Amino acid sequence: MASRSVMPSGRDESADSDQEEAPIAAANRKISKPRPDYGDRMEFREGTESPPNGRMSTDKEGELYRQLSKTLIGSDGHQLSNELSAPYEFPQFPIEQIETKLLTVQKEKEISTAAAPAREPSIGTVHDIDDDVDLNDFVPHFQRVNISGEDNTGVPTEDLQSASKLLIKALDIREKYMRVSRQGFPSNVNRFLSTINGKPVTEVQVMDRATIEELKGKDSDHPVHPPKIDRDPWDCEFLPDNGTVLKCVKGVFMVYENEANAEQNKNIDYGVPDLETFVRDMQLLCALIADGPLKSFCYRRLSYLSSKFQLHVLLNELRELAAQKAVPHRDFYNVRKVDTHIHAASCMNQKHLLRFIKKTLKTDGDSPVCKAGDKLMSLRDVFESMNLTAYDLTVDMLDVHADRNTFHRFDKFNAKYNPIGESRLREVFMKTDNHVGGKYFAKLIKEVFVDLQESKYQNLELRLSIYGRSLNEWDKLADWAINNNVYSDNVRWLIQVPRLYDIYRANNCVETFQQIIRNLFQPLFEVTKDPNSHPSLHRFLQYVIGFDSVDDESKPENPMFDVDVPTPDEWSDAENPPYSYYLYYMFANITALNHFREDRGLNTFVFRPHCGEAGPVQHLVSAFIMCESISHGLLLRKVPVLQYLYYLCQIGIAMSPLSNNSLFLNYNRSPLPDYLSRGLNVSISTDDPLQFHFTKEPLMEEYSIAAQVWKLSSCDMCELARNSVITSGFSHHVKQHWLGPNYTREGVAGNDMTRTNVPDIRVCYRYETLMTELSNIFRSVLNEVEEK
Repeated sequence: MASRSVMPSGRDESADSDQEEAPIAAANRKISKPRPDYGDRMEFREGTESPPNGRMSTDKEGELYRQLSKTLIGSDGHQLSNELSAPYEFPQFPIEQIETKLLTVQKEKEISTAAAPAREPSIGTVHDIDDDVDLNDFVPHFQRVNISGEDNTGVPTEDLQSASKLLIKALDIREKYMRVSRQGFPSNVNRFLSTINGKPVTEVQVMDRATIEELKGKDSDHPVHPPKIDRDPWDCEFLPDNGTVLKCVKGVFMVYENEANAEQNKNIDYGVPDLETFVRDMQLLCALIADGPLKSFCYRRLSYLSSKFQLHVLLNELRELAAQKAVPHRDFYNVRKVDTHIHAASCMNQKHLLRFIKKTLKTDGDSPVCKAGDKLMSLRDVFESMNLTAYDLTVDMLDVHADRNTFHRFDKFNAKYNPIGESRLREVFMKTDNHVGGKYFAKLIKEVFVDLQESKYQNLELRLSIYGRSLNEWDKLADWAINNNVYSDNVRWLIQVPRLYDIYRANNCVETFQQIIRNLFQPLFEVTKDPNSHPSLHRFLQYVIGFDSVDDESKPENPMFDVDVPTPDEWSDAENPPYSYYLYYMFANITALNHFREDRGLNTFVFRPHCGEAGPVQHLVSAFIMCESISHGLLLRKVPVLQYLYYLCQIGIAMSPLSNNSLFLNYNRSPLPDYLSRGLNVSISTDDPLQFHFTKEPLMEEYSIAAQVWKLSSCDMCELARNSVITSGFSHHVKQHWLGPNYTREGVAGNDMTRTNVPDIRVCYRYETLMTELSNIFRSVLNEVEEK
């Protein structure tokens, strides 16, 4: 506890007590421990909280410190002591700091009414709550762990204020980039920032919590299962051409209302941060994560969060379990789970791929599948060239599973994508653009979809690749999806962009980095301007939720760059641009594209790259600034400041412990259990079932191994599943079915346990803990502002 106690004397203050206690004090000085030396001072007087000095010459000043003691210790009827029980109870701070604390406490009392909305830990910013709303619905009863006193952060006020200013600056930067790019940012952090910045604060409205039973009676729009699409999933409205003009200027697409404005360079201002702004913000955050006092502060807060969660589990585990048992029908197996990080080319397990290859060889063995020079080869010819038959094939011969030889060897891992070590088989079975139009890959993925529909509660966000080598890649991909009807209610798509400029440049596929940018984004701007220009792409984009940036992060690079870095139209070197350079130009174009599509009433995209798996920590800094969520995030364990910021912003982190175990970090060293206990927004994903998993349900395999190794409770597992749904890119309407109609509300008000199976106790603990952390940070800055 931060507050101190003084042993009560049980007697009134009087002249007699001074006379009686003086010999005792003198005897203590002679016999017992020496009193701490306070430097030049007057003769010590009993009955005072602090040793006297020249400033304490009047009764008025003495009364001031007695009032401070009452405030710090509590004035609920107990008398203050006239004795000092032991030398170690002398105050540890000089009088100037005590005066500062008293003024801080007084200021807090004065502004408590005005600032309360931004600090309420339990139910958010609710000013007036109607009498007919039962707060027990929102604040469940459980054993809370709290730190009392005004010094509840364990650091001096000055250190807290300096750390808070830096953290708020970082939060402000992220809020600016998320707002301008139309990506998600937590409403509670936004409210705190609005309080600091003087913007109007949005109140949280308390509404009745909808449950399944209530919905049956009054609202049939939100059953647990979303309604199936009873139409052609590729049908959609085609808007007319809006007459805008598009140009790519220094790596960023500009939209002009008409030709006249284009000639005068009067583009529509979407507020995209320029390169200079990004470099400045990036350098500021890199300096911030290296700040010694801030690192210490964040490390202490993260350690406190871990310890607090252990105490919470110790005190409330049985209550959480009882709450789960009280929910009918729902358990971990039938709560919604989303695999938020999985690649389409490896979404099947090795046995599934083997069976499919054998079946195709028997049924379609004579169909031409690829070219060898000018000669067409059938599938049977391909296997005969390898001296193999369908009977010979085994899982071991496929050799697609990662093993101990792939650890820290990304090149060997990539080679595992080639069945039997043959790139031809990869082209035939795992590519969308090949001689057979990706027919076999589509069949294979649709078989995975059938398994998903049988399991009912598992969903995927599959990554498909766009390389940026030519302008027609998007049209080919969209045609593949529509011609083969590759659709499932359980699946949404992300587009992954490999960072391979150096390879394309070496092979003369591109001349500058801007060519890759143009090939990536020009078709998207064109189809937004006029959907009829790319009809298949317009239909396909309904189910694309965002972009991913992929490759080996451990490649050597210069992670920092200055404003004088060449722009994409000038980047013609053979060297690959840094990770943050890729991310900035993808972010800038996604931002402009989102504004353009929003103006047209079309769906927008998020940015969710691979980040923090290996390489420099600056990757995590650029992702913090520009990305809604990330995949992996292993390196956060080494950077306490960033880890604390990711916690405060609740940035989604899709972790794949089995993938990391084969590539970069042994399973028992994975930070996932630490992130979960501290309250980061983590979820479990599979990454590459073909390389890492054995069973028909790789996501359940991932959960089960994590539960066994780290002894996760049912509550922990359901919390991870709920996090995966919230982080995912499925539509708001679908999430309302899966999580409850009010899932966007803060705290317990947004939890429907009959759907999520996460006890209100756990949700309330997470919310109150986060609000307390935010309150500690913002309160110190608010107090300083009020004092000024």
